Amino acid sequence: MRVITQLPHHDLRKVQAFAQSMEEAGLDGVVALENQHNPFLPLAAAALVTERIQLGTAVAMAFPRSPTITAMEAWDIHAASKGRMYLGLGSQVKAHNERRYGVAWSAPEPRMRDYIGATRALWRCWEKEEPLNFLSENYTLNLMTPNFSPEPTGLALPPMAIAAVGPAMLRLAGERCDGVRLHPFSTKQYLAEVSNREIDEGLRRGQRDRSRFEIVAGGFIATGPDKESMLKMREYVRFRIAFYCSTRAYWDVLRMHDLVPLGEKINPYPRAGRWSEMAALIPDELIDLFAVVGTYDTIAEQLEERYSGLADTIYLPIQSDIPIDNDKLARVVEKIQRIPSKFQGYGDGWDWTQPPAASSAPSEAPPLEMPA
Repeated sequence: MRVITQLPHHDLRKVQAFAQSMEEAGLDGVVALENQHNPFLPLAAAALVTERIQLGTAVAMAFPRSPTITAMEAWDIHAASKGRMYLGLGSQVKAHNERRYGVAWSAPEPRMRDYIGATRALWRCWEKEEPLNFLSENYTLNLMTPNFSPEPTGLALPPMAIAAVGPAMLRLAGERCDGVRLHPFSTKQYLAEVSNREIDEGLRRGQRDRSRFEIVAGGFIATGPDKESMLKMREYVRFRIAFYCSTRAYWDVLRMHDLVPLGEKINPYPRAGRWSEMAALIPDELIDLFAVVGTYDTIAEQLEERYSGLADTIYLPIQSDIPIDNDKLARVVEKIQRIPSKFQGYGDGWDWTQPPAASSAPSEAPPLEMPA
């Protein structure tokens, strides 16, 4: 099983030392979130001081960005890191698209399907130096002059994954992506009976081999080298559970466990700014339902019990604001990495870059011309 963690991207000056430390501790990857900060900048910083560790967005919001902008940001980090970029994309919910990003909302599954195809078409255009001609319901891309084309890298394409919660996006991930980033708001039962089932259906539709598909899980893990640090993480997890309980888009998980009344109770709290009160509504037993809690001494065994056979990569939270004992962390990472996994590695990506017929039909309009 692979192990990744989050970069402290609130301060770009701390990113490089942390990334180096995680590489020394044997982690497989580091990721940057897009909540308060841009996720690509810390990855660029980390690319310049590391040699082995994977660098991923977890996740970058797709729809507020043109596929061309996203493709170029990922391309530059991939080249700088000599092939270690991992592009994780998310759709985000309607309210955030419309009211935080100021973009129009449309059905996310077909739009994300087109976005994935468009991004790979751009990469193929740049690497193979072929004409750009991607036509779909949501994106038409047929202008790319040499002046605007990045240099070929000679590398495999970056693996691409999407964040998924509901059945449609889970199936899309299995059908068209290299992996899936499961939402942290999940339970073992939901992971087994919904997430893996829908992913398997997507793999079947895409005639995919499960060994080439990566399931990333483990968002709610409260751990640390000692009890004090573990309990601090536990309270943070309590708050995060409350936040997602308040959001209707994630209530499929609550329905499975007959917890919708809790969601209905918490739902008004964010609008009223009652953030601290929300967390108090989450009892300890619900933390155990949604999260794995334990110190470094026990966490590997607990993760194996929760995720073995259901996930391939674990997101292990590591507190960057306290001194890190790299030797102790390395022992934990090594134990987690010994957990068996179905994932055996990505392909080179080029099998994805021929879009489906519906998305690759030539445009009726002649190609646009523009001076280089």
